[in-house]
Amino acid sequence: MLDIKRLREIDAQDRAAIETRGGDVDAALVPDERRRELLVGVEQLKGQRNAVSKDIGARKKAGEDTDAEQASMRDLGKKIAEMDDQLREVEAAQRDALLRIPNIPHESVPKGLDESANEIVKIEGEAPTFAFEPVGHVEIGERLGIFDFARATRMSGSGFPLYIGQGARLERALIHFMLDLHVAEHGYIEVSPPFVCNSDAMTGTGQLPKMEEDMYRCAMDDLYLIPTAEVPVTNIYREEVLEQPLPICLTAYTPCFRREAGAAGKETRGLLRVHQFDKVEMVKFVEPATSYDELESLLGNAEEVLKRLGLHYRVLKLCAGDISFAAAKCYDIEIWAPGQNAWLEVSSCSNFEDFQARRAGIRYRDANGKVQFVHTLNGSGVALARLVVALIETGQNADGSVTLPDVLVPYMGGIDRLSLG
Repeated sequence: MLDIKRLREIDAQDRAAIETRGGDVDAALVPDERRRELLVGVEQLKGQRNAVSKDIGARKKAGEDTDAEQASMRDLGKKIAEMDDQLREVEAAQRDALLRIPNIPHESVPKGLDESANEIVKIEGEAPTFAFEPVGHVEIGERLGIFDFARATRMSGSGFPLYIGQGARLERALIHFMLDLHVAEHGYIEVSPPFVCNSDAMTGTGQLPKMEEDMYRCAMDDLYLIPTAEVPVTNIYREEVLEQPLPICLTAYTPCFRREAGAAGKETRGLLRVHQFDKVEMVKFVEPATSYDELESLLGNAEEVLKRLGLHYRVLKLCAGDISFAAAKCYDIEIWAPGQNAWLEVSSCSNFEDFQARRAGIRYRDANGKVQFVHTLNGSGVALARLVVALIETGQNADGSVTLPDVLVPYMGGIDRLSLG
């Protein structure tokens, strides 16, 4: 959520950036103006009431008749109560409007309305080459018996994968490998959060109210299946003042649930776009002055996963029209999937500045003892199932087996390739 003081002084460039992203600045400024008018009026009436009350008290002591003044005070009290009700309504309208306004992109974010304006920051590694025509992960997985999409669809509908045997073990191995890397080498603290969160938590990180239709809600409770571990991990410190040194760096594995998975077609086959997927997430709580350096560090932590797995990937700096609702700046990491002949997104690394912290009430005490809002960051470190897609398509062999990266062999109990044997 943006600071209303910032919106009162917003310049034309930032206003245009918000409006390009579907935000309405005036929807917050109009009730803000009315709110300030009401505050002035209420305070004046309360001041008048205090003065008259004092006068009535003095006249009563003097034995004078104050019936008329007391009747006037009752009328004044009713008027104050009415204005207080109006004030609460206006404040609720202002808060609702503020919750629907997206973050303002950082000055380093490319201008543009959609993904066509995203900038390629770098490309790492070499695209794999084959002495045969590479095939897609669905054919590989079904041949090896590591997926069963038909049975998964029968029990849950499309978009919910079922991993079998070595496929399930590969999923678990990747999760353990990533957590160990982030904890042992990158200095994150591992947490295991709830997989459901209430509407306050969802609002705190920006999923509500904008993205409610994309989430799964528990019908009988104020609970949602989490779309990302960003939600519970960021909300660990909701409505708190952090007294411990910053940065605080946390990492977590969770399943993730998202209703929106694209229209049926080739791009949704298999593991490409699913409603449920596993992900290892990284979340940082940092001082404002260091947040953009911390974003670069976060990006490097996500990249290291892909480097150790030997995958060909690229980093994109997203333009203003393509970053998420809550982000001020975002990098996407895409890996090359030879069977798809396409780049697949597996990580978004974002700096939200104080946007989430204002919504969730997360603050810290600076070196001078002043309480301020922290800056929050998060990044996928990284997301499956597209990682599995690229991994098995990159490692495929002519005999149908899949060679695994060396770093995964210990997590696979010594298995260095997936095969029918």
